[in-house]
Amino acid sequence: MKIHFDWRLARVIDEDGLTLDEIEWDGKITPSSVAKRLSIMQNGRRLPEVATLLERFPLATPDPLGAISDPEWPRDKSSDHIIEKAAELLAKSGVADSSGDMDRRLDMLVSTTMELRASWTTAESRCVEWVGLFITEADLDSQRGEIPLATGDSSSISELADRLGVAVPKHQPSQSEWESIHSLASAVNNSSEIIDHVEGSIREIANSYFPSLSALMGPISAAKLIVLAGGRERLARMPSGSLQVLGAHAAMAAHRRGAPPPKHGAVLFSMPQVSRSPRWLRGKIARYLAGKASIAIRVDHFGGEIWGREKIDEINSEIDSIKAKFPKPPKRGK
Repeated sequence: MKIHFDWRLARVIDEDGLTLDEIEWDGKITPSSVAKRLSIMQNGRRLPEVATLLERFPLATPDPLGAISDPEWPRDKSSDHIIEKAAELLAKSGVADSSGDMDRRLDMLVSTTMELRASWTTAESRCVEWVGLFITEADLDSQRGEIPLATGDSSSISELADRLGVAVPKHQPSQSEWESIHSLASAVNNSSEIIDHVEGSIREIANSYFPSLSALMGPISAAKLIVLAGGRERLARMPSGSLQVLGAHAAMAAHRRGAPPPKHGAVLFSMPQVSRSPRWLRGKIARYLAGKASIAIRVDHFGGEIWGREKIDEINSEIDSIKAKFPKPPKRGK
C-alpha cells in the first residue's frame, strides 16, 4: 500500500490501484495557508492528513511523487491561481531565508573579492605601465603602490612627476589621454577601497563563524577553504586528504591523466608555512596543516573549545620541528 498526497488531499492506494481511504484538507484555502502546507512538503515533513492515514494503515508507505504520477488523481483547476500565488510566497520566503545562510553570504563575499582582485590586478598593471611610458625616471617597482594613488590625486602629468619626485617628462599626453590615465588610476584606487571593505566583512564573519580555522589559517584563507568545500558543514565532514588539495583543480585533472598527484591546493600553498618552506618540505607541511585545519573546522562546527594563541603557537612550533628534521632534500631514489 502507498499513500499518495498533495497539499489538499491524501489517499491510501492498494496494489491494485484502489482507494482504501482518503482525507481532504478542510482548512481555508488562501495563498498563505497553501504556502505553509507546500513548505511542509518541501522540507520532507508529513502533513496532518498523511500522519492520520499512517496511523490507520501502519504498513502503508508515503509516496511524495504518487499524486503527480497518478492518472486518476483529481485536479482542482479552480485553485490554480491560489497555487501560483502560494508558490510566489514560498519563493520569496526562500530568498529571505537564504540571507541567513552564512555559507551563501560567505560565498558572495569571497567570490566578489576574487573577481575584484582579478580586475584590479589587470587595471593596476596597465595604470603603472601607462604612467611609466611618460615618466621614465619613476621606479616602477619601488613606487608601484604609490603611482595609482599619486595619479588619482594629480591634475596633470607634471604634477604627478613632482609628487613622485622625478623630472617632468619630455613628452606629455594630450588632455584627453591624461584624463583617461587619471580615470583609470581613480578606478584602481576605488577598487582597492572596495576590496578592503569586502575583505573586512569576510574577516568579521570568519572570526565568528569558524574562529579556530581562522586563527590557524587567517580569516581570508579559511573563508576560501569553506567556499571551495561548499560550506562549513561539508568542510567539517571532509577527510583531511581532500581538504589538503582543495583548489588544485588543474593538478587533479592532470593527475587523472597520469601526472603525479598534487601535494597541496592553492589555498594551502598560499600559507607562508608552505610557500616559504623548502620545496622538499612543502608536501609534509601541507599534509600536517591540512590535518590540523580538519580538526579546527570540526571544533568550530560541532561546538568544541575554540583554539587560542597557545594552540596556534604549538602548531607553528611543530612545523619548525619538521623543517629542522629535514634540512636537506632527500637523495634521489629514496
